[in-house]
Order: sequence, then C-alpha cells, then structure tokens
Amino acid sequence: MPDNSEAVTRLAREETGHVLALLTHRFGLDVADDAVQDALVEALNWAVVPDNPAAWLYTVARNRAVDRVRREAAAARRLARSAPDLLAAAEHHNSVRDPASSDEEVPDMIDDAHYSGDEHLRLLLLCCHPALGRDTQVALTLRLVGGLTTAEIAAAFLLPEQTLAQRIVRAKRKIRDAGIPLSIPQDLTQRVDALLTVLYLIFNEGYLSRGSTAGARIDLVEEAIRLTITARELLPGDPEVEGLLALELYARARHNTRFRGDELVLLEHQDRTRWDGELIEQANGLLRSALARLQPGPFQTQAVIARHHATARTAADTDWPAIASAYTVLLAMTGGSPVVALNRAVAVSMADGPDAGLRLLSGITGLEYYHLYWATRAELSLRAGDADAAADAFARARELATNAAEQQHLDRRIAQLPEYL
Repeated sequence: MPDNSEAVTRLAREETGHVLALLTHRFGLDVADDAVQDALVEALNWAVVPDNPAAWLYTVARNRAVDRVRREAAAARRLARSAPDLLAAAEHHNSVRDPASSDEEVPDMIDDAHYSGDEHLRLLLLCCHPALGRDTQVALTLRLVGGLTTAEIAAAFLLPEQTLAQRIVRAKRKIRDAGIPLSIPQDLTQRVDALLTVLYLIFNEGYLSRGSTAGARIDLVEEAIRLTITARELLPGDPEVEGLLALELYARARHNTRFRGDELVLLEHQDRTRWDGELIEQANGLLRSALARLQPGPFQTQAVIARHHATARTAADTDWPAIASAYTVLLAMTGGSPVVALNRAVAVSMADGPDAGLRLLSGITGLEYYHLYWATRAELSLRAGDADAAADAFARARELATNAAEQQHLDRRIAQLPEYL
C-alpha cells in the first residue's frame, strides 16, 4: 500500500474546512463531517496523488454524503410502510428530500466561483457559537476547520482521546438538537471576539504547551496562524484580526531562539540576530494597517507591546516605559485582567525598579495558583535583594508549573539561589 500519509495530512489541514463548509450547508454537520472523514480515509489508498486533491476530496465526500442520505431516506420509507396506518399522517408533516436529485455540478476547484467564502466563515462562527463552552469551541475549530485529528487535539491539550472525542460528539449533537444555524449573524462583534479568543488560545497552547516535553508545539502555532490568515481573508478590514495576526507573527519570529535544546531561553538572553526579520516586517505592516483604522482593541494593543520587543536591537534598548503604558491601556480594555496586571507589574519593574513592581504584585488577586505569578515574584524579590522571599516564591512556582521546559528553568533558578545569599 502506498504511503500517502503526508499528502493526506496536508489535504486535511488545507482543504477540510472548505469542503466541510460547503457540504454542511447542504447536508448538515453530522453527515458532512462523517463524509469528509470517510473520504480522507479513502485517500490513504491513492495509487497516485490526484492533480487536484481538493476537488477529489469534495467529490468523494459529496458522494458519501449523498449515499448516506439516500440510505437513511430508504430506511425511513421502509419503516413507514411497516405501519401503513401512520404513513399518511407522517407524510403530512414530513417530506424526505433526496440531495442527489439535484443536477448540481461538482466544482473543478474548491475555491472557484462555487465557493464564496461565506460558507467557511459560517463554519468558523458555528464552531465558536456562544452556546458552546470555550474548550469545546477550541476543539471544534481545530477538528472541523483546522483538519487536525481527534488524537492530535487530545495530545495537545493533555486529554484522553476518548474524552476529546466525546466532547466533539456532544457539541455536534447540541448544534443539531438546538437547531443552531449555519449562518452569519447581523452583528458579528461578539462572535468575532469569540473566534479570535479561540485562535489566540490555540496559538498560546502551541507557543508554550502544557504537554510538550520540548516546550512548544510548532504545529499548533502554525495552525493558529493559518486559521488567523483565513479569518483575515473572510473578514477583510477587521483591525483586531490584523492585530492578532501581527501578534502571532511577532512571536513566531522568535521561535528558533526560545529554546536551547530542552532549555527555555528568556527573552533578554535570546540571540536577536536569529529572529526572523521578514516575519517581523510582515507583522509591522499588519499592525500599521490595523492602527490606521483608529479602532483600538486588545489584540492590537498586545501587538504594539510585542513590536517594542521585536524591534529593540538589544534587551537594553527595550522601551519599558512605553510597554508599561501600553499595559495600562490593555488593563482598562480587559476589565482589570489579573494576568495583564501581572505583565504590567513586570514592565513597571523594568522601568522603575523591582520595588515598584513588587508593590503592584501585592495588589493583584486571583493568581494564587498561576505559576508565572510566583516566578515573577521570585525574580523581582531577587532583584530587590530578598533571596529568602525569592526561594519561597520559586518553590511555589515550581510546584504549579506543568510545562517541562519551564520546570527545568525553575529548577536551574532554584539551584542558583546560593549565589544570591
């Protein structure tokens, strides 16, 4: 049997969302999803990769969907005939439509005139419907739009595969039973906010994964960027979409310097000559475009902060007062988010000294079980000359950390404490 796994994986990542969006509009989510998955399994048996894999996937999945609906329709008719006294009443209330009766032509290319883009946007917004929990929104987006397998998503988020599979099944059932429409709401604001938050969560999980022994999951980082690019194409002119994409590209530009083997390398110690200048320029262009619309938002503000880091030639050149000011703006935008307050305290400590940062830390609540709060308190205590307080905070941070690279970093910092005594 030929090994087509790489080609099929690429097909799943790049085209599943398009094909599923088209078929869901016609057959419903359950039938469309099953049909696409069946087609991907069949693709593993390709003797030769088709010239147009996307059109192949659409054609085969559509045929699978038609076959299933026909079978179900035939079974329904046979069951109805077994109770003739109920048949007339049933037919009065219901009619079975055969999707295969249409003379619709199969498009030669998935992204031609048959595909407007609205279908893809509808699917993205369906995955991020407010009736679904945030974890479910993330899973559905990766599974239905991103083309990741259930096993891949489960591994990324430290969940048993069966648990993740059940979560997806329940979500699809909820969409069906509640009659959640595959539609674009008149007011996109809240739905776009949810979509961008989901993409940001996917990116963050890849950027510093809870489950990766290497510290990062570059596949999730790339998937989040790809999905954000898709969102920008579907929502042209949205400044927050551009802000998020810029933020992701600034972070992606530093990827090759963030780890030395399994060791986490902090920003101030990274080799800036190895940062990806082309990605940074792309991010700069996106941020300029977003800010020019004069519609500020939290992702644009975070991108502004990231730009200060990305464009500083050395760590000493970083404009910490400007970053602290941007965090003050972001704090107001996010309703006083304690994580933003933590980052602001770090920026203030770099601009005004560790004591100023520690004073701000003392006023933050809600982060008692967040390892970075304690790691920050430890580092600021060391800079302020209080090694005993630093030791206690480092120990608490190490207890709470789940990422292997961060655990190793904290172990090293704890081992270095005698140097400060």
